Amino acid sequence: MSPQPNVPNPLTKYTMTTPTNIPINFTLDTICPWTYLAKRRLTKALSLLLPTPTTFTTIYKPYQLYPSASQAGEDKYVWYKTMRYGDSDEKMNMYTSLMSSYGAAEGIKYKFGGVVANTLHAHRCIGHWQEVKGAEVVDRFVESLYRQYFEEERHPSSHETLVRAAVEAGVDEGEARAFVEDEEEGLMETKMAIREQAGNQVDSVPYIVIEGKRRDYTIEGCREVDEYVATLKRVIKESS
Repeated sequence: MSPQPNVPNPLTKYTMTTPTNIPINFTLDTICPWTYLAKRRLTKALSLLLPTPTTFTTIYKPYQLYPSASQAGEDKYVWYKTMRYGDSDEKMNMYTSLMSSYGAAEGIKYKFGGVVANTLHAHRCIGHWQEVKGAEVVDRFVESLYRQYFEEERHPSSHETLVRAAVEAGVDEGEARAFVEDEEEGLMETKMAIREQAGNQVDSVPYIVIEGKRRDYTIEGCREVDEYVATLKRVIKESS
């Protein structure tokens, strides 16, 4: 008897999985401690996912907590105590203790000195490097801005801070300095992006929108790692 040809079993269901990239729109301000914490927790959540054809790309969106702040800035500790905690030493001590504890769990060593200042040019740089260098470079840039501001008590948007962050992210120093020092380049686009987020009813950060295949998932405020993981898994399931 001659061998039977390989005929597909009609009862077998054949599927082809197409790789899918899901945008994570992460609205932030680089002087917000909760967005730094949320970024670390989201990064950890993404690292805990098993490999699948679904991948994620974070896209940073601008928001200003203190748009009227000067470029020179003012004392960070005094500003928080006065503007956020009613000039109460007790409430300020509770805040610093809480953030220090949360931060330590994610490898962040929060400090509370330095200045609160305008972040418009930090956002201008984030938008530029995101557009011309891509997700990995801008992610390192944002991480450096957070570390410099919250852990090293550096100015949030000085030329020195912005150039250093770009170089740490892998940008040539000459290229970084040229863009940072030309304060008009990309400025109008940045202001428009900030207004767009306001038009989207974003009034606090962190504000995360994961663009799922079937629906979007909005996460307001800083959440625990397991909550991010659960949401990401739902998105993956819906995308498969």
